[in-house]
Amino acid sequence: MKNKVIVIALGGNALISEGQRGTIAEQFENVRKSLDGIIYCIKRGYGVVITHGNGPQVGNMLLMVEASRNQVPELTLGVCVADTEGTIGYMIQQSLTNRLRKEGVDKCVVTVLTQVVVDKNDKAFSNPTKPIGPFFTKEEAERFRREKGWHVIEDSHRGYRRVVPSPKPLKIVEERAIKSLLEAGDIVIAAGGGGIPVVMKEDGDLEGVDVVIDKDLASSVLARDIKSDYLIMLTGVEHVFLNFKQPNERTLNALTVKEAQRYLKEGHFPEGSMGPKVQAAINFLTWGGESVIITSIDKVKDALEGLTGTKITNLFKFP
Repeated sequence: MKNKVIVIALGGNALISEGQRGTIAEQFENVRKSLDGIIYCIKRGYGVVITHGNGPQVGNMLLMVEASRNQVPELTLGVCVADTEGTIGYMIQQSLTNRLRKEGVDKCVVTVLTQVVVDKNDKAFSNPTKPIGPFFTKEEAERFRREKGWHVIEDSHRGYRRVVPSPKPLKIVEERAIKSLLEAGDIVIAAGGGGIPVVMKEDGDLEGVDVVIDKDLASSVLARDIKSDYLIMLTGVEHVFLNFKQPNERTLNALTVKEAQRYLKEGHFPEGSMGPKVQAAINFLTWGGESVIITSIDKVKDALEGLTGTKITNLFKFP
């Protein structure tokens, strides 16, 4: 019987904690602190694939692009995503390799630069909504609209920011390579930051596009394509809540897919926070996945043992 496979999606706080500058030293330290749950899964015999966010890192890279605009050739958004996928993969890969050695576990950790196919006709292309990169003055924003054709909006009265499309992920290009690595017993880091977005041209060639893909939705597609059994999404809270931070706040310990769909439709899970995670869970379970857990980074072991976290299943229980 093959080992069960878990896709573990690390949230942004696994890399940069609130109030930090986000130095490389800080990010390495945060990654090292986030490994306990991953180690627990590996020691339990699960095949493990790790995904992660990259929003702050891409933002910093775009700041560097703007600061050096007249000195070096400009980098596209897709290249920035690929660059940060490699950089963050390196930090997780090295930290996990070191920890496994100390734990006496002989396994190889591999980062796969992952291309994710989106539909070139996705409606998101005509409705850019995802803010990225630095803030600009109104004058700068107007200039970028004229010179580069950017979509720029005012963001929370803090200035103007570029917004880009966020189409739905459809397919993991490197699916077979990831499955082969898993079958060899390796631990895989893949689809970082939602993966490198590409479209398929008429002749079958792949071509990068300047969009961003939600990392949780990409994680669910990855979990589907490699036939993962479980999907764990790690974030800054221990549970999913109804009426979050309201007087009538309610902790959700277990949900069926139908309940999750209803609460999502009722607007309980905002688009910018828990919404994509719940939608990713619904997608994965609808495609045949066994169970989903949403919890905090430090609670993976307890959540897998049924002591905490929010479990979303078709059967109302985590196997």
